Amino acid sequence: MAITAAIVGLTTVGGAATAAATPGHGISARELWQADVGGIDYILREYTLAPGGSTGWHYQDGTAYVAVVSGTLSHYGPDCALDGIHPAGDVSSEPPGPGNVHDGRNEGPEPVVIDVLYIQPADTPTSVNTPAPNCAR
Repeated sequence: MAITAAIVGLTTVGGAATAAATPGHGISARELWQADVGGIDYILREYTLAPGGSTGWHYQDGTAYVAVVSGTLSHYGPDCALDGIHPAGDVSSEPPGPGNVHDGRNEGPEPVVIDVLYIQPADTPTSVNTPAPNCAR
């Protein structure tokens, strides 16, 4: 099942990444590795979502591969419905493009840690922030 969380729009500041997804909160990130090979960026980041934290609504221009290291990540798709619950040990991917808007949330009592490998066109952001979808609740 697709997962984000990948998930998050980030800006790198002095070697540390800070969450910038809309309306993300309770999330921090650190870049573990990055390389450009033939015009393709490979970026590995580790994200920590505090209890109640969210990546915010976003999508990626490239594919994101997500491994849940600890905790349980809840994934919401473009229709605002919960479309995945990912416990520690789960590995999945998030397809690119604006039709794949999503939000990753920590709805549990402990921090969620995920490692995300982005494979994307060189010099593009790891995600594109979007407003929350207009979904009936």
